[in-house]
Amino acid sequence: MESDMEFDWVLEEGARLGADYVSLLYQETVYESFTADNRNVREISRRRAKGLGIQVLRGGGLGFASTSTLDKDSISRCLKKALATASAVKMVSETKLTEAKPVEDRAVSRFKIDPLEVDFQDKIDLVLKANKAAFVDPRVKSATTRLAVHYDRRIVKSTEGVDVEVKCFTTGLSHLAVAYEAGVMERVLHQRAEVAGWEFIQESDWEAFTTDLSKLACKAVSCKTPPPGSYTVVVDPEIIGILLHEAFGHASEGDLVASGASILKGRLGEKVASKLVTVVDEGVVEGGYFVPYDDEGTPKRRTVVVDKGVLRSFLTSRTTAAELGIENTGNGRCQDFQNIPIVRQTNYYMLPGDMSFEELLEDVGFGIYIRGVGATGGQVDPGMGTFTFSVGPSFMIRNGELAEMVRGVVISGFILDVLKGVDAVAADLRIRTSIFGGCGKDGQIVRVGFGGPHIRVRRMTIGGGG
Repeated sequence: MESDMEFDWVLEEGARLGADYVSLLYQETVYESFTADNRNVREISRRRAKGLGIQVLRGGGLGFASTSTLDKDSISRCLKKALATASAVKMVSETKLTEAKPVEDRAVSRFKIDPLEVDFQDKIDLVLKANKAAFVDPRVKSATTRLAVHYDRRIVKSTEGVDVEVKCFTTGLSHLAVAYEAGVMERVLHQRAEVAGWEFIQESDWEAFTTDLSKLACKAVSCKTPPPGSYTVVVDPEIIGILLHEAFGHASEGDLVASGASILKGRLGEKVASKLVTVVDEGVVEGGYFVPYDDEGTPKRRTVVVDKGVLRSFLTSRTTAAELGIENTGNGRCQDFQNIPIVRQTNYYMLPGDMSFEELLEDVGFGIYIRGVGATGGQVDPGMGTFTFSVGPSFMIRNGELAEMVRGVVISGFILDVLKGVDAVAADLRIRTSIFGGCGKDGQIVRVGFGGPHIRVRRMTIGGGG
């Protein structure tokens, strides 16, 4: 494992060769995956990678190169490629960076048991047992269970005095249950993951988790779809998290704002949501992913994007902050050492209110409670502010109480109309992250967190199908 001092010469050599600024990102990562499918172990994998990305600024030109070969000759060639690229780029494009404050820190995510030290057989036994437990009903035709462990270590250094290291463990399990009855198929996919060690896996009842998902699929497969229309909707924390991240969060990313691809461009200081809505992006929060520093070495603190309904800020990296003339919020993140940081969300969520879930239901004569367990995703257009999502099995609301379950629920609309229609916010904040995927943008995927409390929206378009 490389020591910090082995990288300092790269910064000095870059400056000697004419760079105005040099930064580097060293990364090492390990990802383990164990999959059981229909009572059999299907796949076991362990992927390990490490390498170095070097970014330089020379005469306004920004250059980048990376290498996974970490001897001195290979790193020197990588540095010279970055410099050559910067020299070529400066002829056609000028990049400016906001000022960076010198910082030195080492941050490690909270964990008790190193999950990479746990025996493979223990992991295989756990995922197979959880998978077998899912066959609780003859209508369950297929079940796939996956256990994953991820370790990510990053070191960021620069000629401006940045020297930070972040280590993070994430563990989790996902399950897909497929039920079939009378020509109808219902798929319920869900996962639980935390920034934690093996103790998160040990302390959870995964057989109950997979059993409950199978029972949900079996119950939903015989349910009807809701009549399409405009409803009063109570939204669970998972769906409001996805909605905010996809339909509003991306629109608040500074690079999309600068390029004109965001519906929020030119709206700072404008009312964009109900006064009950406050939205933040925060690097370290319970339940979310661990981002104490971004990949440019900027501390990632809480950024208030919407304050009581008013748009207050955009998310930025050093380049987009300079371009927009606003503060750098520490959102310059990259998938890995082979990519250059771009503006990404960290943990994006709505702050809680003071109502209970029951109080949200009380005032609804006829509506629907939409839930995230079993949601299958959707589409958004940050430039138009439109969204369409397929959510999980949900419940009708009649006279202030939950009624029958419905399946095949699809929500759609304009995100600003939805946020302006929020008339009640509960106190039950929940934030989650995932180890099985992440947020994709410009060909890069990064881990994020998202969530919020239960909320009530007076009007939302609901469709039903499948």
